[in-house]
Amino acid sequence: MILSDKTLKSLIQSGELSVSPLDEHSIQPASIDCRLGDHFLLVDDTLNQDITLDTPVRYTETKSQSIIIPPHRFLLATTLETIRLPSNLSAFVEGRSSIGRIGLFIQNAGWVDAGFEGKITLELYNANSLPIRLDVGRRICQLVFCRMDQHAETPYVGKYQGQHQAVGSRIFLDPDRS
Repeated sequence: MILSDKTLKSLIQSGELSVSPLDEHSIQPASIDCRLGDHFLLVDDTLNQDITLDTPVRYTETKSQSIIIPPHRFLLATTLETIRLPSNLSAFVEGRSSIGRIGLFIQNAGWVDAGFEGKITLELYNANSLPIRLDVGRRICQLVFCRMDQHAETPYVGKYQGQHQAVGSRIFLDPDRS
């Protein structure tokens, strides 16, 4: 079940769900808008011969009040907001329609597990033929919250728990790697 604005406000007021700092205009009828933070990672083409699933990717790190995404380029960013989900709520990360209409695709693999705490790393791709400039603090994505049928037996404690800036892929830490 997708949660309404009224339910989201109640959960935030009770402290069960935390989204901070929260702009009162960010609560939408069935979601909460998140704003762009000031930390960015760009895959460093000069330090990576290729990208594999077994080794860390090397990134160029930038902290700035704005960022320009060149055409057909990918970068990681972070939300301004830190969230904390209880063990019975999950969230979808969705791009805002107005952002998608300028050719900027946003996601974070689309899912935030119950029990996650931290800032959300966003995967941004400029599908346009022109550069796109983004300023910190602009509403960039939205979180759609879902109540699970029961509390998770094992809430999220994974390799991205507690992140407070954009975090590159840690797939090389997965236990199923050969």
